[in-house]
Amino acid sequence: MNTANPLGEYLRARRALVRPEEAGLPVSRRRRVTGLRREEVAMLAGVSTDYYVRLEQGRERHPSVQVVEALARALHLDGDAADHLHRLARPVPDAGRSRPRSRTHPEHVSPVLLRMMAGWHRTPAVVLGRCLTVLAHNALGRALFAGHAYSGDLVRLVFLDPDARTFYPDWERVAANTVGGLRSVAGTDTDDPQLVSTVGELSLKSAEFGRLWARHDIRQKSHETKRFRHPLVGELTLDYESLTVNSAPGQQLVVYQAASGSPSEQALALLGSLAAEAPHQDPAPSEQPTSREK
Repeated sequence: MNTANPLGEYLRARRALVRPEEAGLPVSRRRRVTGLRREEVAMLAGVSTDYYVRLEQGRERHPSVQVVEALARALHLDGDAADHLHRLARPVPDAGRSRPRSRTHPEHVSPVLLRMMAGWHRTPAVVLGRCLTVLAHNALGRALFAGHAYSGDLVRLVFLDPDARTFYPDWERVAANTVGGLRSVAGTDTDDPQLVSTVGELSLKSAEFGRLWARHDIRQKSHETKRFRHPLVGELTLDYESLTVNSAPGQQLVVYQAASGSPSEQALALLGSLAAEAPHQDPAPSEQPTSREK
């Protein structure tokens, strides 16, 4: 997965996704590519074709901010994708980059955060690591994702779990957002061993994952409404907010909530009651192993 030219790889992937008619270009029946040609991207961005070819081939690696912004417009990149393009064009030197400790150390969740989550009895909450593994959860967060082969790994849950398409009624959207979120968390650090292992396994086992990963979509996990079809309480429609954990770079705190007075709020309350009554053998959140320790 590692590449010596991440900027060129990203440009090639993104131009293949832009249809000529979306860019206001005529479409010929003899056209052999579905996306944009190199010379078309160059024209739309206001640069020479030779210069753009050098960018894709890695012979030019440091375009100006103005050129990057013009390329983002030509490729119809949204905010997250455009920000990613800027990072690829002007990466932070390794010496000054803050890397999550998970590259060389197991990921651990702050005891203070664990105590805080434990007090949220009506709100499911999970802490995710860099590859979207569940590092910790409160009781309701555990109950929300319990009962699956990959309850502790949200990427593998989506693409490898046999119940995924039942659990997520909007599976296609969830799948695209999950892959985009994984790329967003990884940023430009695509040689992380855990990420390489995760992407390699999923690419072999899931053709859909491979197709989505090749698109290079970037989708920051921030807030969204998501539907679940829970095996115990039925359908749930929950809003979530994803918050970065400043004390642990790469970790995300994801908090779910149902609309007040909604059927989902009642179902969530029922799920909480069932979780409180049912014994479980899961380790405590602070003892949950990460995917690299399993």
